Formats: sequence, C-alpha cells, structure tokens
Amino acid sequence: MEESSLSSQGKRWRTMEEPSEFTRDSSSLLSEDQFMCSVCLDVFTDPVTTPCGHNFCKTCLTQYWDNSPNCICPLCKEKFTKRPELKINTTLREVVDHFMKKKSLDKPDVFCDTCTGVKLKAVKSCLHCGLTFCKSHLEPHNNVPKLKKHKLINPVENVNDYICQKHDKPLELFCREDEMCVCQFCTETDHKTHNTVTIEEESGEKRIQLRKTQLKVQQMIQERLTKMEEIKHSVELRKKSTEREIADSIEVFTALMRSIERSQAELLQVMEEKQKAAERQAEGLIKDLEQEITELKRRDSELEQLSHTEDHIHLLQIYPTMNSPPHTKNWTDISIDTDVNVETVRKVLSQLQKILNMKLSETLHTKLKQKVSTELKRSQRCAVDVTLDPDTAHPKLILSDDGKQVTHGDTKQNLPDNPKRFDKFAIVLGKEGFSSGRFYYEVQVKGKSEWDVGVARESVNRKGKLILKPYDGCWAVILRNENDYRACAGPDIPLTLREKLQTVGVFVDYEEGLVSFYDVEARSHIYSYTGQSFTEKLYPYFSPCTNDGGKNSAPLIISRLFKAK
Repeated sequence: MEESSLSSQGKRWRTMEEPSEFTRDSSSLLSEDQFMCSVCLDVFTDPVTTPCGHNFCKTCLTQYWDNSPNCICPLCKEKFTKRPELKINTTLREVVDHFMKKKSLDKPDVFCDTCTGVKLKAVKSCLHCGLTFCKSHLEPHNNVPKLKKHKLINPVENVNDYICQKHDKPLELFCREDEMCVCQFCTETDHKTHNTVTIEEESGEKRIQLRKTQLKVQQMIQERLTKMEEIKHSVELRKKSTEREIADSIEVFTALMRSIERSQAELLQVMEEKQKAAERQAEGLIKDLEQEITELKRRDSELEQLSHTEDHIHLLQIYPTMNSPPHTKNWTDISIDTDVNVETVRKVLSQLQKILNMKLSETLHTKLKQKVSTELKRSQRCAVDVTLDPDTAHPKLILSDDGKQVTHGDTKQNLPDNPKRFDKFAIVLGKEGFSSGRFYYEVQVKGKSEWDVGVARESVNRKGKLILKPYDGCWAVILRNENDYRACAGPDIPLTLREKLQTVGVFVDYEEGLVSFYDVEARSHIYSYTGQSFTEKLYPYFSPCTNDGGKNSAPLIISRLFKAK
C-alpha cells in the first residue's frame, strides 16, 4: 500500500466519532505486546519501520545505530549497506494511539453511592466518609471547610479496603516491618516504633520492583521463543540429514540385486520412524513452551497494569504474590537430537556385506568413488589462493613467511591486541573474505593429532570463548585425540572415515548455503553443511590446536593449487 493511501486511511480514522466495526473487532484481537518496541520494551513512540519489516521507536533505533559499528536490524540482525532514512509510520502510530485510548476506556466504571434512581458516574471516593461521589454530590467536599480536609482518591468500588478497620481512618502509610498499610493512629499504637513511609513512596518502590520482575518475565518469554526456534532449527537439520541419508541409501540400494530390497525397506522405515519420533518430541516441547509463554504473557500483562496503577493499596496487597515469575520448566539442557542414529544403518549394511559378493561390493564402491571424484574435481575448479592473515593470529601461533603454514608455539609473542586478533584459542583466518560465488581450498593435516579446518563469518567472536557451530558463525570439521573426527554442527556429529586424513578440501557455495569437506587423497566426501544462510563475508578458518608437548607440532599447510580443468 502506498504511503499516501495509508495517510488518507489514518485521516479517515481520526474524523470518525466512533471506531469502525473493523477497528473494534481488530482491537479486541490485539494485545499491548504487539505494539511494544523490542529495544526499550515499551509501547511505540513515533514508530518507524526498517526495510526488513520490523518496527521500533524512532529514538530507540537512532540511538542503537549511533552506538553500533554496523547498521543492522536489532531484531533479525539483517545488515544494511546504507543507513536507511527513518520516517515515522503514521498509520502504525495512529493504531497504537487508538489501541491505548480504547484500553483506558475499557476500565469498568464506578458509580455514585449517593445518587438515587439513575446513578451517575463517580469522580472521587472519600476515605473519611467511606463513600464514592459523582461530580454534583462531591461539591460539598470542595466548599465545606471541614469536608475539604477529607482524603479523596480516584473512584473505587471497594472503598472499605482503603480504610483502617481498627481506627476507621484512611490507610495513608505503609509499615515496612509488618508489610502492611496502616493509618495515622496505627503509627501511634501498634506500629509506634516501626519504620513507616507514605503509601505513595512505598508504592513507587514496589512499582520499580514489579518492573524489574516484568523485565525478567519478558526475558523468560524471549528465551523460550529462542528455544522454540532452536528446536525448530534442530528438527530441520535432522530432517535434511535424514533426507540426505535416505537419498544416498536409495542410490546405493537401487544398484543392488532384489535380494536386498527387504533390508532396504526396513532401513528406510526405521529412519522415518526415528524422524517422526523426533518431530513428535519437538511438537510436545513446543506445546509446553507455548503454554509457558501464554502464562508468562498473562503475568506480563498483569505486571504491566500494576506498574501503572494508581490504586496503591491494591498494588501493595497483591505485591507478594506478583513479585516473582510463575514457576516454569528449566529449558537450559533440553534440545532435539539432530544426529541421525547411524547404528541401524551400520547393522543393515553389515548384513548386506555378508550377502553380497566381493565383486558387487567393489563395483558399488568404484561407482560411488567415481561420483565423488567428479564432484571433487568440479569443486577444485573454484580453487582460490589462500594466505593466512597475521593480524588475526593468536599470539602463540607461528606463521611462515609466505603465509601458507601455521604451527603452535609454547611462548606467547608480544603482538598488538587489535580487534581482529583471536585472544583465547589458537585460531587464524585467511586474509581474503568471500561474500558471493564459490571457492575451494586445500589444507594438509598430515602428522597432526588435533586440528580445526573450515570457514568462519566476519563477525565471529574473536575475544574470549568461541563455540564451533553454525549458529555462532563457524562451519568446521575437527580432529581430536588422533582419530576422533567430528563435524561441529551443534551438537557435534561423529564422522566415520576409512583412512586417516592427510589433506582436507573445503568447498563453499555462498548463494547455495553449502560448505562441503573432502578427503583429497581418498577422493571421498567427508561432510556437508547444507541449507545455510550467509549474510556476511566468509573467511577460511584454521586452528593447529595446542602443541601438546611436541605431539601435535606438525604444521597446517595450505596447498598451492592450480584450478582443475
């Protein structure tokens, strides 16, 4: 919709004496959190919209970009090459204003206790009289000197709750020792030596505490939403892994004789059942998370109302039950296993190997090897010249003069601590980054007991702890304890290889979201990260790991490649 039409629509809403049927119906379906800025966690003020479609307060977004090195969306982290010009979303602002006005009008009316016949709407309640008055019946309290001294508050239905039942006086003070509202006479008797403050002062402090609790609840909501996304992402990873395993299995089994068709069907059934079981588990966890989020949102709404209430007595009375988040499940260690269980595959393949003769097995192996060899040759056509960047190297790493080799030394070198340098782990990146197209490089890992090889995005954490997984910006294959090969997919996926790796080939297709690893000597495929979404530069990533007393002193060596024809 064009801006002019949106503006005219907003003008039409302003001229209506009563909201339209559509406006009334839609307002009933909306909640305040839908008009909340994710930066300040408050209702939008002068909302603006980013090119990626998210809304923020104009001041919040401007300050966020002023204090950030990159111009990115605070919510989805999409990066903008040029800082967008911010214009107030007038239609959204009018909808927010209308919603907030309607919310204030939805409060129940309180009627005059003195009126006979048709009762008028009350304007004040008197704590001395114990009654609620309309404008006309309140007039004596404005003119009669004795009545002018009475304590008036905004109209409430339960006036007696605001009056001391023992002394029949207004509850104007709060006793901090006994955590209760008291009147002036109470402070001269039962609470004479206690610490008492005005209910306004105590209510203000309690409101601050409730706001802190509300922020905790909102954080819990965000954590659960993030957990939901992690679970969904884990299911997608498992689904893609399952699809890949099924596709590979079908390709192999199609070349076999009819005698293995039964085993093929059993294998596929088991894999699909495990996938369904994972999806069922995910559905159950998501349902639990949705229920908790619903409860937390309800508490958030209650806390929001309490944080703005003028009803001090009610706030103080309900404070003990509201000042803590509702009991929820600890989701920290709950996740969906994204690793396809290969034990069943191994068992079936073991049975097949006993059935098949050596000739057929060799034929299949040759066919698969030829396929991977063709794939590897195609990748090698995208070979690039990779050189190590000394500005990124950890101080204990030693780089060769030509920038093609890296080893781990025992002594920390005196190097400048620039923003690009890794300061905790023995990591170094390639000099050149890639933000499009395809590229390939090879690194020799011969003679090493531990190493990391892969690619990393430009914004990967270089100071302090770094977790090797795609979510944190690393796509890598690693070796630990001489023969423990793993793909760091979060969680790690163990890799079973026929031979010890000597040279690793790394291929990246930026637009396809693909990172593949190959055993160059064996001409075989090791592992692929598929369906990734790259939004910034990718750099070749290397770690020779620690020297381990000389046991892992061999260097990582970047091969000098000529593009395959």
